[in-house]
Parts: sequence; C-alpha cells; structure tokens
Amino acid sequence: MSTSSETLQPEPATSRLDLKETEVGSVFVSNYPPYSFWSEDDVSNALNALNSQPNPENTVGLYLHIPFCRKRCKFCYFRVYTDKNASQIERYLDRLAKEIELYSELSSVKGRPLKFIYFGGGTPSYISAKHLKKLVSRVKAVLPWESAEEVTFECEPGTLSQSKLEAIREVGVSRLSLGVENFSDFILKENGRAHLSKEIFEVMPWIEVLDFDQLNIDLISGMVGETWESWKDNVKRTIDMQPDSVTIYQMELPYNTVYTKQLFEGNGEIHVPNWQTKREWHDYAFEELASAGYEISSAYTMVKDKRSCQFVYRDSVWHGTDMLGTGVASFGHMSNVHMQNVASWNDYLEALDSGQLPLSRAFPISKEERLVREMILQLKLGRIETDYFKKKFDVEITEEFSVPYEKLRQEGLLTFDRDKVELTRAGLLRVDQLLPEFYHTKYRDSRYT
Repeated sequence: MSTSSETLQPEPATSRLDLKETEVGSVFVSNYPPYSFWSEDDVSNALNALNSQPNPENTVGLYLHIPFCRKRCKFCYFRVYTDKNASQIERYLDRLAKEIELYSELSSVKGRPLKFIYFGGGTPSYISAKHLKKLVSRVKAVLPWESAEEVTFECEPGTLSQSKLEAIREVGVSRLSLGVENFSDFILKENGRAHLSKEIFEVMPWIEVLDFDQLNIDLISGMVGETWESWKDNVKRTIDMQPDSVTIYQMELPYNTVYTKQLFEGNGEIHVPNWQTKREWHDYAFEELASAGYEISSAYTMVKDKRSCQFVYRDSVWHGTDMLGTGVASFGHMSNVHMQNVASWNDYLEALDSGQLPLSRAFPISKEERLVREMILQLKLGRIETDYFKKKFDVEITEEFSVPYEKLRQEGLLTFDRDKVELTRAGLLRVDQLLPEFYHTKYRDSRYT
C-alpha cells in the first residue's frame, strides 16, 4: 500500500500532554477509532465479515465476559452486575456458551485454532467451580483450545477457595491475574473493593501449590486515599509475593462510575491524585521492581523473565488479531470490522434466546485506520520497529507521522530514527495521553466511548 501524507498526517490539535488534574473522561486507550464512532448501521458489515472466509494470515482468540461482582468498585466503568442470583448466573452462562456455539459455525471461525482465551470481567472467579466447568465443557466441544498458547483468568482474592482454584487450573488456565489493586484495607474499602488484604495472603499458598504458568498481580496507582507511604508498602508487599508479572494502572475517572456520579451531583469531595503524582508512584514501582530483577514489558507491566513470561492476549490484540468478543457489552474484531454486543442484560439474553448474535454496533476499519490502531497500541510496549509497519502496510511511519513524532521528541517523550521508535520513561508513564496525537482529525476531541 502506498499512502500519501495528506491521508494519514494528523493536523495539530489541542494537546492532552499538559493535563494536570484527573478529570472526568480520562481513559485507558484500548482501541481505535474511538467507540463513540461505532454504529448500529454497520452491524450488517460485521455479519458479512463473520460469514466470510478470514484472512489466513490472521490468528484468532476468544474473550469471554463474566460480568458478575460482589461489589461495584467506585472507579469501575465496565458492564458488571452485583445483584444476580445463582439461577440468573446459570442462565447467563448458558447463553454465553450458546453465543460461542453460534460463532463456531460461521465461516470466519469454523475450524480455526484459538491462539488465546481470556476470561475477563467483572469477576470470572465469582462463578462457582460447577458453573465454570460446565461452561468450559461446552466451549471446548465447539472451539477446542488444547493448542492455545495462553488461557488467562481474572480473579478477585475474596472469591477464591482452594477447590475453586483447583477447578480453574483443571480447565486449562495457564495465566492467573489477581486483582490485588492495593494492600491497604482503608483504601480498598474507600474505593469500593470487595476484598480485604487478609484474603490476598490467604490465597497465595494455594496459588503457589497449583503452579500456574504465570501469576500476574494488578495494582492501581492513585486510588482515593493513597499516600506515598501506603504506595511504597504496596510495592514492597508485591515484590515479596514474587509474582511472574506486575501490572500497574493509573487511576482514571471515566464516565459512568460511582465516583464520577458523585462528582457530577456535588455529593462530597473526591480526591484522586493528580497525574504527576500518579506517574511518580508508577515510576517508583518500576524502579523497585527493576531492582528486584523485573524487566519492562509494556507501559503497565513488568515481568521476571521476558523469554518465558509472555502476554499472548495483549500482544495478539495489539498486532491486529481477530477476536471473538462474547458476553454482554463485549467487543471483538473480525476481518477488519470492529463489533460490540448489546449492553443490556435482557437484550443480550433475548437475542440468544431467539438464536441471534447479540451485536449492537460495529465499525469497518480502513487500512489507514488499522495502521494507526496497531501503531498506537504497540507504542504502549515502549518500543516499535518501523520495519513491521513497512512490511504490513507499506508505510514509513516516522515519515507519514513526522509532525506528531517530532512534537513528542521535542517534548522529551520519545526518540526515533528510521528503524525504531522508543518511548522515554516520561513518555512510557503517560502513554495514553500522548496517543491521541496520532488520531485522524475527525476523531480528535471526541468522547472515547
């Protein structure tokens, strides 16, 4: 593909690089173009892609959304439910399996081996071992995953028991991601987390005995109530637990959270540390983890050993894989079309009751948009090779995007030459704020979701 600079070169726009306070609407960039541009009118394009032969060069993965939680965290913006009983959960999981069965018969999916499986939420570990085994049995019957490179399962410490962990291991989970977030009971309670620190320490011996291929621990920098003292304690306790990887997110205030609602209603003060403080805490954690033998894997994650500690789901998605996004409100990607399921519990169940895929909106993505999407997501790794984009898109990215690249170099956020682009530590710690510099003009300054 030969593309002119006029097509790809973004125009200068209002910079997000100088943001100080954590304002409502701040987001973690997970896709491009922004979700707010996806449309119900394009669902037909999604169905056409699903019913067509896939690109043989593309791998495919499966994401399963398990939307149940004991409590809603005050900063959470995902589609989750805290009021469903056992029979309702069983009905949902039955329809989730049915959705996957419907996908398995389509031309874009049938016969393709899964590269990865990801159980996300919500809280996948909220469901019972019995329900998990039944779900997995039905999925494996139509989409075998014995050859998958990775099966990831998100957990909340307070939902785990030794027997449930044994069931999680038994169904084939290789990468366990433990949502610790913080070790301070005061901060956990203030932010609406369901678990307490004692539950973290209770589950660790069970996890160690089961010897998962990889244990990841999640932390959040800048939760309400955090201090330098408590953050240093978080980092020390995490290192003492010796996980294979540590993922650190910086606290955000997206729309549709409890905290955001309180702010809009003027219901009390909420102090989320400013971006500079969160970056300093994040940087401190990276320094301490590096001293303990960890290496940077992305802007968020450090790993013990890059050779053995992979994150197949992340790297596949960031390199343009096809992915079935299953479950309420889940999003996926097939043959250059983004697609998302309905976000309503009843609409999701009713669609599957009638034998229909529960799609709500979609977005056919052009070759230029695919280039931008892969480039900005891979920038989160901290380093990209320009030759990858030359081979795949026939574009010299540092020439086509010379304006934003040069601007970010002048800001001290990255360096580049003809072969590679590397983020500096300052750029790595604020990567989600610099990515909109590469957006096409029509996607600038728009609502992300």
